[in-house]
Amino acid sequence: MKGQKILIIRLSAMGDVAMTAPVLKQLAQQNPKSSFVFLTRPLFKAFLEDLPNVTVFPFDPNTYKGIAGLYRLYKELKKQKIDAVADLHYNLRSRILSLFFWLSAIPIAHLNKGRKEKKALSRKENKTRLPLEPTWKRYTEVFKNLGLEASIENKLIRQKEDLSPEILSITQGKNAPWIGISPFAQHMQKVYPLDKMEDVIRQLSKYKIFIFGGGTEEKQTAEVWEREYEHVTSTIGKIKLQEELKLISNLDVMISMDSSGMHMASLKGVRVVSVWGATHPYAGFLGFGQQESDCAQIDLECRPCSIYGNKPCFRGDLACLNWLAPEIIVTKTKNILQNV
Repeated sequence: MKGQKILIIRLSAMGDVAMTAPVLKQLAQQNPKSSFVFLTRPLFKAFLEDLPNVTVFPFDPNTYKGIAGLYRLYKELKKQKIDAVADLHYNLRSRILSLFFWLSAIPIAHLNKGRKEKKALSRKENKTRLPLEPTWKRYTEVFKNLGLEASIENKLIRQKEDLSPEILSITQGKNAPWIGISPFAQHMQKVYPLDKMEDVIRQLSKYKIFIFGGGTEEKQTAEVWEREYEHVTSTIGKIKLQEELKLISNLDVMISMDSSGMHMASLKGVRVVSVWGATHPYAGFLGFGQQESDCAQIDLECRPCSIYGNKPCFRGDLACLNWLAPEIIVTKTKNILQNV
């Protein structure tokens, strides 16, 4: 399909939206006559600002509540003269919205989440421990089903950006190379113990270290590290997402949980030492272009016990994280820095 306007639906979460961006960048380049309307949260516009044939239609869940709200959203989107819909979210909300377009004879393609395979991978008994199709490939198949050219190459493309005076004001006086650390996640089953993460920071503290992501409590933790170690700077609450991405684009390496920090670094072509606990790269959420050899994890029969990290630990002791030595993360990080 060429010269068409495609509606892309991916409403949340931050990491999932960031994961779509590298795919969409290549897709937009391969289909220059087509245009794309990306329906997502306004904050995530920063992931897609450099694509000339992609526009963001802001979605506010408080504005479009219930079926009536989604129908109103459909009517507003119809004004965009949509020719086809790519549902990359495939939850109840996106399915209802897609249904309205389907009833108007607009072609629909939706994400195959592979729920059955993921359940087999993460169950406690008789686990089928095999790598599943990466999420970026699942996204690609949606576009292929709409007839688009989608020959997506899974590789990091470095996109280093100039730093604004606002960012430069928090980076001065620190030594290179630059390391980013995104140590927090929504679920504790994906968070490396903070005392162990501090040990990682201590062992790498001769480098520039920037701490990313988190709310009020995480901000306080990061500021403790900032005071304790000379070359550590917390960015939490100091810069906006757009500026955060620019800073990430200048990193030499990122250390991240299985969270949005990994996907934001991938978007900017930065290698990531990713830390895995309850979740596992086999589920398909390894950052775009990242290498499994850069994953910090230990082999336990119970892993993964969760696809998204939102289920209680089978063992009750989070051994997957507590037994992971800080030196594993430090060594992988230093190995990457040797080649920058």
